[in-house]
Amino acid sequence: MKKVLFVCVENSCRSQMAEAFAKIHGKGIIESYSSGSKPSGIVNPKAIASMAEIGYDLSAHGSVGLTEVPQVKYEYAITMGCGDECPMINAVEREDWGLPDPKHMNAEEFAKVRDIIEQEVIDLIKKMG
Repeated sequence: MKKVLFVCVENSCRSQMAEAFAKIHGKGIIESYSSGSKPSGIVNPKAIASMAEIGYDLSAHGSVGLTEVPQVKYEYAITMGCGDECPMINAVEREDWGLPDPKHMNAEEFAKVRDIIEQEVIDLIKKMG
């Protein structure tokens, strides 16, 4: 299976949801991880609530730093639009999805970002297919 790493600053919202969608849609195709350059140590309660709306339990995830994920060669290192380049991550391909940080958004706006992330992950899986 191809390995994908999703990265944002705090590893509390966007990268967590991307990892979750990769687990949902990429089962048996990709192995997904997420991390942060400055992890908050917690998954944002809004992200947990937003993913619960679609039946995924994000509360089981943990917020981790770049040194806490497997130090392997990833097929893709995906940043969420937070300006992180993560040069220390060994990846064949790099993409930045340019997503707004939803942490201060209301539930409706948060859900829109969640849905964009889901589509981005689906498109990535198709591209890797």
